[in-house]
Amino acid sequence: MKRIALLPSGSVSHEAVLYLMKNEPVELIHHKLISDVFMSTVEGKSDYSVIPIENTIEGSVSLHMDWLVNEVDIPMQAEWIYPSIQNLIGDASEFRADDGTIDFSKIKRIYSHPVATAQCRQFLAKFAPTAELESAGSTSEGARIVKDNPGKGWAAIGTTLGASTHGLDFLAETITDHDNNFTRFVLIGREPIEVPHSPEHVKTSILVTLPEDVPGALHQVLSTFAWRRLNLSRIESRPTKKKLGNYYFYIDVLASAESVLLTAAMAEIEALGCQVRLLGSYPGFTYTTEKSEV
Repeated sequence: MKRIALLPSGSVSHEAVLYLMKNEPVELIHHKLISDVFMSTVEGKSDYSVIPIENTIEGSVSLHMDWLVNEVDIPMQAEWIYPSIQNLIGDASEFRADDGTIDFSKIKRIYSHPVATAQCRQFLAKFAPTAELESAGSTSEGARIVKDNPGKGWAAIGTTLGASTHGLDFLAETITDHDNNFTRFVLIGREPIEVPHSPEHVKTSILVTLPEDVPGALHQVLSTFAWRRLNLSRIESRPTKKKLGNYYFYIDVLASAESVLLTAAMAEIEALGCQVRLLGSYPGFTYTTEKSEV
């Protein structure tokens, strides 16, 4: 049985991996902090780790990207896109108005992961403008904090699974600012994994560090993909953390690392004096309602 490390029970990561693995027998190992999720696989306590790395609204999860690049050296084995549907949850009895509706003005504090909170800015500004917004390690951790502190006027932003896991009520459902709010997850591990879905594509992620003081180096790198008609689905710069002004480029290519074209492109980039690191070549999956039963 495969062991998979992830954030706490009831988090979006939890919902997402249930979808990915469907009814496959796996052992889920929950951790409070994303650093512990990473280290679980690094130390061999789990076979894989579930890492959210990108969101429709907030873009890249920079902390997680930096961990993938700077702290661990474990390849990506799969990616999947899953809807991030957030709700305002808590003990409804604390916030009832005389007419039985929820009086949002009674909410004094709201806990959640900063990315989830940012996805709900418009709702919070309209319905809970005076509530203090507190950070938690995950949406599920925020729900747990609220559950453990009854009677204080605290609420959380979390998933449907998180509400049921911690026995909390829905104060407001689907409060994200946009309907098309999805999160991209990657599964990292040392061995390929079989997933009970048909992949939509194969993607390869590489890290390119340009040589110093070479004019037009990035243009030359991109040209190696362009003339071979290799499609890039993402390119992002991040600081190398070694010297001010030095950046690496994270690049997603819609091709297998075993393809002749991509192999040649990577060789050409290295010939330009760049450093190239393969982060993984893996299948990609996208959530659909037809496949959503877990």
